[in-house]
Amino acid sequence: MKTIDIQPPLQVSAAPSQPIVLTLGFFDGVHRGHQAVIKTGKKIALAKKIPLAVMTFNIHPAVVYRGVSETDIRYLSTREEKIKIMQSLGVDYLYVVHFTPDFAALTPQAFVDQYLVGLKADTVVAGFDYTYGKRDVASMALLPKYACGRFDVISVPELAENGQKVSSTRIRHALDSSDIDTANDFLGYTYTTAGKVVHGEARGRLLGFPTINLETLGQQRLPGIGIYAVKVKVGTTWYLGMASIGRNVTFGADRDVTLEINLLDFNQMIYGETVQVRWYHYLRGEVKFAGADALIDQLKKDETAVRDYFAAKKG
Repeated sequence: MKTIDIQPPLQVSAAPSQPIVLTLGFFDGVHRGHQAVIKTGKKIALAKKIPLAVMTFNIHPAVVYRGVSETDIRYLSTREEKIKIMQSLGVDYLYVVHFTPDFAALTPQAFVDQYLVGLKADTVVAGFDYTYGKRDVASMALLPKYACGRFDVISVPELAENGQKVSSTRIRHALDSSDIDTANDFLGYTYTTAGKVVHGEARGRLLGFPTINLETLGQQRLPGIGIYAVKVKVGTTWYLGMASIGRNVTFGADRDVTLEINLLDFNQMIYGETVQVRWYHYLRGEVKFAGADALIDQLKKDETAVRDYFAAKKG
């Protein structure tokens, strides 16, 4: 797969050498709904024997459209994760348009003329609710009018489960609510983040449960406060772990939220290393214990719960 960054306006050199099937969307998380759109595009591309391309953006459109601070956005997938998933879905070209104010100001017709036609779209595929400007003038229902017969338009219907639309918004809500199981179900894969191992208070080692303290990299969204069954990739090896996102309320009030992970069957110093975390299952909420002994008793139960959870998954 070839990844091409587009700094508006579109340059002729960015266009492919032949017609393409072009799928549109921001694709944060590349969840099951997004995957349905991309798979639809892939099926058409294979039938027509032409490449499949995806157009996405470098930042969330809300940064420009609604004035949301870029530093306040927390994404479901990093650029690297998005590229990895797109590649696995058989995408040939990934166009990353830099969402500038000038790009945002394009009329629907100008967007179609400059970008969809400019990228030699034979067929354009997007979710039923995709917009390319204000919804009342830039909906999928109106796209054929702007296309003027120059390309086909395929609108992919909503993917729903138990009456709920599979969407990035729903997944963000599930993560914020510590409902990692629902988030993973809607994503279609295990939610993954990356972090750098930094120095903490070293209290876990004194308790007999040494932890790695992680500084989350970039603008990734962490699950809500709680204790989780996770796997952590150190080097090339995945280790079982129990992760705590919380304020360590047992040891004082008004503490910052931290991410600490006790890796099972692991005893190495890895300060400064970057690790990946796969979030599998929510175990319990954060509890203020009467003291260290009560906390240790609970940590032993948590370790058993983590081992039992992964043993059951293998079965």
